[in-house]
Amino acid sequence: MSPRVSSLWLAAAAILSCISPSVAFQALLPKVSFNLFDPPKQRNVALDLENQLLAAIAANGDKRLDNSQEIASLVTQLEQCPSIPRPAIASEIYGRWRLLQTTNADTASPIQRKAVDTTKFDIFQDIVFSENDQTKLLVRQIVKFNDKNQLCVDALASTSAYPLPELTDREGTGKILGLNILGVSLVGDEAAEDADRPDSRIRFVFDEGKFDFGGFTIPYPVPFRNPLFRDAVKGWIDITYLSDRVRISRGNKGTTFILKKEISE
Repeated sequence: MSPRVSSLWLAAAAILSCISPSVAFQALLPKVSFNLFDPPKQRNVALDLENQLLAAIAANGDKRLDNSQEIASLVTQLEQCPSIPRPAIASEIYGRWRLLQTTNADTASPIQRKAVDTTKFDIFQDIVFSENDQTKLLVRQIVKFNDKNQLCVDALASTSAYPLPELTDREGTGKILGLNILGVSLVGDEAAEDADRPDSRIRFVFDEGKFDFGGFTIPYPVPFRNPLFRDAVKGWIDITYLSDRVRISRGNKGTTFILKKEISE
């Protein structure tokens, strides 16, 4: 160790010796917005950020599809907070989630952007099990037109707890003749999972859909099961923050989703 470095360490030790050992230890830790050794305080920080995020979304009015810098900043701060670990297989992930806000990503499909931007309709995402097979995990997208009429699109889902062999990694970006028609997906190395967030990804493949008009149903006019389209209807969501009321997810087309848990009556 060079004399200059040694002198710096001695100076630091002299300064730290003037304060209590616990304070000295904390002084050597990275500066963060919450105490790493105080879980209740961490949760209070996250709750405060959640409240700010929900308030910012409410203040944004009917802009469900938006690139608000304030909301983006709060999302980033929440993603840096500790939250429920292994969220893709945590018990809190299951149930109905209401879509509150999503980013206007250029890589999302034009149809998706238009549907999400129609704020007069409520949009939900259910993470549930098939009524016919309780080992089959589904990600169900629901657009509620009113109390009786809705669009429901089911995707077969796969996690480490409920693996689906069919759900191999997507191979194509989804561009058709170089155009963004169905959305442009990350693939290859760009789609790699974050090793620092184990069990955060839910893979899915759209399987079937229907319009339900008070019991009268019409099939959704997309051939999800056609082998020619099967790769193009694969996707995934990475859950980057999860609590018992707020979920933040990032999708394979670069879109960020903010959802709030619906409380069952």
